[in-house]
Amino acid sequence: MPALEDVVDLLHGWYPPATADSWDAVGLVYGDPAAPVRRVLFAVDPVLPVAQEAGEWGADLLVTHHPLFLKAVHGFAATTPKGRTLMALAGAGCALLAAHTNADQAVGGVSEAMARTLGLADAEPIVRAPADPLDKLTVFVPAADAERLREVLAEAGAGRIGDYDHASFSTPGEGRFRPLAGASPTIGTVGAVETVDEVRVEVVLPRHRRTPVVRAMLAAHPYEEPAYDVVELADPGLVTTGTGRIGTVPETTLGEFAAHVAAVLPATAQGVKVAGDADRPVRRVALCGGAGDFLLDTVARTDADVYVTSDLRHHPASEFVERDGPALLDVAHWAAEWTWLPVVEARLRESLGDTVETRVSTIRTDPWQFRI
Repeated sequence: MPALEDVVDLLHGWYPPATADSWDAVGLVYGDPAAPVRRVLFAVDPVLPVAQEAGEWGADLLVTHHPLFLKAVHGFAATTPKGRTLMALAGAGCALLAAHTNADQAVGGVSEAMARTLGLADAEPIVRAPADPLDKLTVFVPAADAERLREVLAEAGAGRIGDYDHASFSTPGEGRFRPLAGASPTIGTVGAVETVDEVRVEVVLPRHRRTPVVRAMLAAHPYEEPAYDVVELADPGLVTTGTGRIGTVPETTLGEFAAHVAAVLPATAQGVKVAGDADRPVRRVALCGGAGDFLLDTVARTDADVYVTSDLRHHPASEFVERDGPALLDVAHWAAEWTWLPVVEARLRESLGDTVETRVSTIRTDPWQFRI
């Protein structure tokens, strides 16, 4: 049975909190990291009915997309809705974790899940996330000290490539130098040329770790004047994370595509609002889970036939369709983001097997109850 900290580490590995927007509040909100986790419930919103469902089912962890405390508070008394929600979870011994904007852009995240639900093929981000800048450190070390130096570099944060760490490349060679007056050589004699069997060790590292990695290397290296260089690497352009998604569907019409969207998303009072000619051909689809009007200008410059998102305001939507560009589909915010829940649930179940039970909440937490 995993501990809460083990489950949190998995979720943070898939949806790193560091990738969340600066204004966001993500991560573990409540819970003891050492507590065992037997049952995990997934939902879009941390609201009282969901907290009560978690308690009645016996969940040890509630994972939500939206944060409970997006703005700072000085307390959570039961006289407030958020206080009642947290107290219901605390009373049931259920932890709470939020994965919000860090889950929006990620592989296996909200927009990608929505794209799969809508049937997009070859989906890729509308705006790619910037790649973490990388450096490459090359250092020359006596062969006898190479293994220890590689370990020091790994502990300092170098040699991490995707799901691998301690990655390095080594080449044997011959080092040659002459210590001068004032030197205190580890190997050799002042004034005499020395030849040493050395190893060239190369590692990549995140640029923000450059200083601690170089410091660790210098402290561990047996030479008083090690030979090394640091090179900034170019962005390879292979980033698969980013904002929104754009892809292809079998050719259809706007009316037929809107009906398809309404059929595959959870039902809401809003349904699907459409701006555009119902007979317009649709092949390329852009989308963004949640409120996506901030992408309107970007989408207008793509080859999309339609843009699917939520919470579009009157004036931006009106000005967008006046450009005679993509059509618009406005779907319920909750319905779009709910598509992520089965994806993250399946991912956790695959990783933890039968050590935990999982459930996706079907409580409709969309704020709109009916339409007249």
